[in-house]
Amino acid sequence: MIVVANSSVLIALCRIGMLDLLHRKFPEGIFIPKAVWCEVVEGGRGQPGSKEVSSSPWIKVKEVGDRKLVSLLRMELDQGEAEAIVLANEQEADLILLDEKAARRVAKKLGLPVLGTVGVLIWAKKSGLIDSLRERLDALQREGNFRIASDVYNEALRAVSGD
Repeated sequence: MIVVANSSVLIALCRIGMLDLLHRKFPEGIFIPKAVWCEVVEGGRGQPGSKEVSSSPWIKVKEVGDRKLVSLLRMELDQGEAEAIVLANEQEADLILLDEKAARRVAKKLGLPVLGTVGVLIWAKKSGLIDSLRERLDALQREGNFRIASDVYNEALRAVSGD
């Protein structure tokens, strides 16, 4: 399975100590574009995610080829989102990990399947890897400054039968 990630999912999971969930879900590893590496590891030095991402051998950096498409997407998205979407498209990825609404919309228009941080946590709860989805969602909001719309929050809890 080919999976490409944007920075938001990596950082959010790191903020609640759950980055390993990605490795558990995708044991063959994930790809990130250079812009995501620069944002999380280099620009984010000392911040949640920097050390974890740089020391995870299952996260592999891959260069994006179509710079023109990246430039076009930059009119609406940030550099990391644009590169992640282009990389996923170039690699014919099975999945792209994105949280931002605009980026998810663009990825879906390109036919890319999308999963976000909340979706990863739902999977973890259903797989028995976390005890309480509610606790993790609350931690994301509290410790990760992660915004979750109330309808998304409630829908996530319903997906795992209440917790």
